[in-house]
Amino acid sequence: MFEALWGWPPPVLDPAGPYASSVTTLTWALVAMSVVVTCIVIAALWIAVKGPAGLKSRLGGERAIWIGGIAFPGVVLTVLLVWGLTLTASLSRDITGQEMRVRITGEMWWFRVQYLDEAGNVVLEDANELHLPVGVPVVLELRSADVIHSFWVPHLSGKKDMVPGRTNLLRIQADRAGQFGGICAEFCGGPHALMGFATVATPPREWRQWMNARQIAAAGPARGAANDPGRQLFMESGCGACHRVAGTPANGLAGPDLTHVGSRITLGAGILPNNRGTLMGWIGDAQSIKPGNRMPGYAMLSPAELQQIAVWLEQQK
Repeated sequence: MFEALWGWPPPVLDPAGPYASSVTTLTWALVAMSVVVTCIVIAALWIAVKGPAGLKSRLGGERAIWIGGIAFPGVVLTVLLVWGLTLTASLSRDITGQEMRVRITGEMWWFRVQYLDEAGNVVLEDANELHLPVGVPVVLELRSADVIHSFWVPHLSGKKDMVPGRTNLLRIQADRAGQFGGICAEFCGGPHALMGFATVATPPREWRQWMNARQIAAAGPARGAANDPGRQLFMESGCGACHRVAGTPANGLAGPDLTHVGSRITLGAGILPNNRGTLMGWIGDAQSIKPGNRMPGYAMLSPAELQQIAVWLEQQK
């Protein structure tokens, strides 16, 4: 999903929601003002070095200092401050409690995603992928399980830190359907540069269908036969100690929930496309792909065994 952060226009200049739009507008205004100020400074330097004597004397006079050094920057900065605060007021508007809520917890080095109901109870858990209904304001509850992380989807909002021991709230909204890349924007050690996620915005009706399908799948037995060789290898290899797969004895909490791993866009927190080959590679030697992450390698598994586990995990949707 990292490729979504490159190209032209860059994500910070291509807003797909109202909160990102206000930040982008402010950015362009500051860039424009910087260009104007730079031009004025260059013109003043030219006059001071090569300009006619009359202009030089005016430039160094008391009136020019009062106007150019005090009045002009004072007025411009005051106007920019008031306008900027007004423009971005929606980012700090009081939470009404009626918004859709999603809790996102930064972990070393991935994101735990939990969808909440009106009472704040978790109704669905996923990892490294956030699904949003288009046109619906969403409040994200940002937390950290270990060190300081930072959540940022450039297309949709500004970034906000995820601090251990506290919950920060971030408003986010997508006004057009699509897939948008996100990253951790605060250095958190180790493979920080490989800590990303995907944000998927779909029309509200499609989003409700997606949510219902996920909840039904999580409430029932895992996909595939109980004696599936891939499932048996998954359990025997100790994968369930760190990962949860609903409908199986695997109930680990240290790593990402794999109940719906087969339907995810990426693997390894946004760094790999999700297919059988990358899944086999990740299980077999995740350290070569993302050095320093907490997923151990399983070099003891043969290619045939890795394929059996990957085939079973592909069915978990």
